[in-house]
Amino acid sequence: MRQSGNRVKSVSYAKYGYLFSIPFIVTFLIFSLYPTVFTAIIGFTDFKGVTATAFHFLKDPFANFVSIFNNVTFQNSLTNTLIIWVINFIPQLSLALLLTAWYTNRSRKIRAQGAFKVLFYMPNIITAATVAILYAAIFGYPVGPVNDILQSLHLTDGPFDFTTSPWGAKLVVAFIQFWMWYGYTTIILISGVLGINPALFESAEIDGATPSQIFFRITLPCMRTILLFTLITSLIGGLNMFDIPKLYIWNGGPANQTMTASVFIYAQAFSGTYMYNRAAAASMIMFVIIAILSVFVFYLMRDKYEANAKRRIRREKRRQRKEEMEAPVQ
Repeated sequence: MRQSGNRVKSVSYAKYGYLFSIPFIVTFLIFSLYPTVFTAIIGFTDFKGVTATAFHFLKDPFANFVSIFNNVTFQNSLTNTLIIWVINFIPQLSLALLLTAWYTNRSRKIRAQGAFKVLFYMPNIITAATVAILYAAIFGYPVGPVNDILQSLHLTDGPFDFTTSPWGAKLVVAFIQFWMWYGYTTIILISGVLGINPALFESAEIDGATPSQIFFRITLPCMRTILLFTLITSLIGGLNMFDIPKLYIWNGGPANQTMTASVFIYAQAFSGTYMYNRAAAASMIMFVIIAILSVFVFYLMRDKYEANAKRRIRREKRRQRKEEMEAPVQ
């Protein structure tokens, strides 16, 4: 603020915000928006081949999309993606909630909280290639730590090859995804709990609420937005699963049982005949599927009381307008 006599002149800093955002906008336009738009366009064309430099729009613009929809391998990859995500995310969220409840329990004074956060998050910062090599050794055949444990407990007659078992391969990939991401989810949920007004917990404790009642009646309802963020980001990341399925077992594993949608798209674009058009069509189909599922999750996680209140307000406004229109003109 600048004050001169009786006049006060305000200084606007908005222009500096626009200035600092220019690098991000330019980067987004070049490296994100342009590839996305280009991908959407070539899905309607005949663009393919490693040396292709030009393309033409097809007479039937949706031919690539129909071909992908009818492709059995794509259907199988989409099913694999959903199965692996579900059997990875449910235990991931359950463990993250348990760790969050333990970590934020007010009746316990957890020591070395920073060390626990580092340990939780550590698997997420290890490169996917390193993790794939690590778990290939852990679940190795015929010799590996997991096989040694299974045989010592007499759970198997001999060494079990996880890479040739359809469900064994799926479970390993899901477990790796769970191990890599449960710490990230835990940190996000802990941050959400720490952002809740402590007065709510103090009031509940004074009223005699148990820790479980506090967690389910206060903590979880107040974390609706954080849980929504976790669900949406996990859904997007899970349906775009690529690195672990690609690096742990090459070429989709036994009978393509670990081939995810992203691995299928990669195979269409960068192997064989380099069918960029079909890969682009598959990418757009996945985009639509993710958008629909995200809207569905938003609908399930909506605040019902707030939604009902908004509906009542809209009904009241419509009733008032109707009465005004029907009122006699004086």
